[in-house]
Amino acid sequence: MACNAPQSPDTPASPEFQKGSYGYDVAFLKKHLDHPIELWNEDGARILVSANYQGRVMTSSTNGDTGNSAGWINYDLIASGQLKQQFNPVGGEERFWIGPEGGQYSFYFKKGDSFNIRHWQVPPVIDTVPYQVTHSDSTSVEFSQAATLTNYSGTEFNMFINRNIRLLTKDDVNRRLQNTTIPDGVKWVAYESENIIKNTGENSWTKENGLISIWLLGMFTPSDETVAIIPFHQQPHLRNYITDNYFGKIPADRLIAKDSVLLLKCDGKHRSKLGLSPVIAKPLAASFDFKRNMLTIIFFDIDPEGDYVNAKWELQKEPYKGDVVNAYNDGPLEDGSQLGPFYELESSSAAKALQPGETQVYRQATCHFEGDYAALKSLAQNLLGVDLDQAKMP
Repeated sequence: MACNAPQSPDTPASPEFQKGSYGYDVAFLKKHLDHPIELWNEDGARILVSANYQGRVMTSSTNGDTGNSAGWINYDLIASGQLKQQFNPVGGEERFWIGPEGGQYSFYFKKGDSFNIRHWQVPPVIDTVPYQVTHSDSTSVEFSQAATLTNYSGTEFNMFINRNIRLLTKDDVNRRLQNTTIPDGVKWVAYESENIIKNTGENSWTKENGLISIWLLGMFTPSDETVAIIPFHQQPHLRNYITDNYFGKIPADRLIAKDSVLLLKCDGKHRSKLGLSPVIAKPLAASFDFKRNMLTIIFFDIDPEGDYVNAKWELQKEPYKGDVVNAYNDGPLEDGSQLGPFYELESSSAAKALQPGETQVYRQATCHFEGDYAALKSLAQNLLGVDLDQAKMP
């Protein structure tokens, strides 16, 4: 069905584009994947999605084939045609995963294994299993897949997954921008993913046996001039709601607090992860690439009364006191190898105790803006409460 999807009107049969452009990545992915699906509009917005990789948004562009490719692509791994045993970091700027990653209800560690990288294993249904395309047109595509997973504590989960990707209109984007609008002189591309899990088993999902969160992660290209921007609400005992030691304490020169935002250096050279509790998080997170002059923003919902799974790689006293939003900077592992380099913006749903036949829905919107720096600076100030001039990190 994917091969019948409408194609972008400006994609040549044999494009020749510079590496880093959207056209280059389209040509590469069409060569190595089975009929990737392209969503597009007449204003130059482009999105490339793959059923091979679980309905993943591989990359996008604000300006057709000649525009910057927003997503990080692991060219060597994809071109090899081989599958890694633990995890296949093929890239892609939004992928569907599930949580928790660590703890007694983890889906990434077997019972009795130590919580370290050697025992970490990504379930095939979110790593190597292709999804079925159930609908596609020029502005939307829908995927589905059945799955059975077992957590660290031995609880089995039978589920059905639906993932729907929709290209957003200018009016859609402006509604998300609250008290501002897309400035003149700025190109943009935006899409929303709707992610649905259904309990297809005979047993209820309970907190005592572990629950599931819908976890969305975007891989982007790092640089020495890129910073993640994570806004938050001021709160007494603020440090209790910020996690900055997932893989060791983040060095002070890589994580800086300015007013009500946290800035994380995203150069792909030091493995570090930041997380915010729903108690202080705002329903958006961002990054700015000063090298390419690109502002990326993700929008997501927060359930202030919800249970958010704890992703830390340890047995936990509070398994439902986790993060709603994360930023990750890739870097060398203990053995000197590296998954990327890339950086990530991530959001998670609350975990729901679903009865048989019940479903949970979680949505996230991803927007990229490029163009006049002064206009982007104004947008970031109005939406994120950050002065981009002050967000640059050494």
